[in-house]
Amino acid sequence: MNYELFIGLRYLRARRQETFISLITVISVLGVMIGVMTLNVVMAVMTGFEETLRDRLLGINAHIALLKSGDQLSEYEELLQRVIKQEGVVAAAPAIYGQVMLTSGSRVSGVVVRGVDPDRVNAVVDLQRYMKQGSIAGLKQQNPVQVQDRTIMLPGVIMGERLAAQLGVFVGSPIQVVSPLGSPTAIGVIPKVRRFVVTGLLNTGMSEIDSTLVFMGLDDAQKFFELGDAVSNIEIRVGDVNESREIADRIQLQLGFPYITEDWTRLWPNLFSALQLEKTVYFLVLLLLVLIGAFNIISTLVMVVMEKRKDIAILMTMGATRASIRKIFLLKGFIIGIVGTTLGLLLGLLVCTLFAQYQFELPKDVFLISTVPVRIYLSNFMIVTVASFIVCLLASIYPARQAAKLDPVEIIRYE
Repeated sequence: MNYELFIGLRYLRARRQETFISLITVISVLGVMIGVMTLNVVMAVMTGFEETLRDRLLGINAHIALLKSGDQLSEYEELLQRVIKQEGVVAAAPAIYGQVMLTSGSRVSGVVVRGVDPDRVNAVVDLQRYMKQGSIAGLKQQNPVQVQDRTIMLPGVIMGERLAAQLGVFVGSPIQVVSPLGSPTAIGVIPKVRRFVVTGLLNTGMSEIDSTLVFMGLDDAQKFFELGDAVSNIEIRVGDVNESREIADRIQLQLGFPYITEDWTRLWPNLFSALQLEKTVYFLVLLLLVLIGAFNIISTLVMVVMEKRKDIAILMTMGATRASIRKIFLLKGFIIGIVGTTLGLLLGLLVCTLFAQYQFELPKDVFLISTVPVRIYLSNFMIVTVASFIVCLLASIYPARQAAKLDPVEIIRYE
């Protein structure tokens, strides 16, 4: 061990008359520790929010949607074959979208109907993963329902548990689907009404989806919306979600106008841009906590320099260079940073583990997800660690330079 490091470590331990300096050193360590811990927790939670939202949105929605400008897709089977041949595409399936009202007794709710092919939908989205009751098979068959002492056969729909609670229905309950785009008559447009039965309930963990989305069989949706053999769009799943935009552009380039492709980054651009911006802002704001710890380091080292003026003068008269004196105080500040950062990393990891284990609930009316998401990545922890080390080292430069500038002759003469 060189003598600069030995003296730097020795200055961390206080004698009786230097208890105040030792207390400030402890406060400096605690300041760095709290800043690093908070940064790690916030980075893990914000990363968790971003990835959980992306996974859940893409779990129930396709990576890419292929549409036809101003029209429905009547030749979708041919388009499906062309799309599946594209490099990076894993699966594709037709879909229909429409807005309707659901009624059950006196309860009414406006929803988005999504018509899907029960045999192909799981290749594009993870619908089965979110099913809590019933099955997707109910969408491709007529289901018996007891209504007023008689049994009738009705097509099935799947809805979110939250929507089912709003309507007061459960698996096996009949509901009415109402479309304002009905048939024109002499007295005006009569809304189209058809009965369905609830054959499944799902829970994505996102209240916005669970309260507004209803799945219907593709054939039933085509009949209800009077589309014939056409569909609204083709939903596409890719192998790597990060390449969705590139694959979407390639498909559109090959198919040309009037076909349009939209990948998931274009469908929800504001949401993910806002999350990324919030993550960056939180990092910069909470970095101020580490800076507060850095100012404590500056004040601690300045007080140590004032207290150790005589020691510094003696070291210089014994042959210590100004570079060595500067190194002593740089090492002291860096050691404070290492101890505070290490403790902050450990505490941050502990808090993140507790969040992940106990799944703290969030208000469903405020957040899109129901529990606090946490994603622990080594890269995030390394960014915080390096930033903390740099800040602590920079905070040590000024006191170290001031110590190296001291004149030993003047100090010994007057002390």
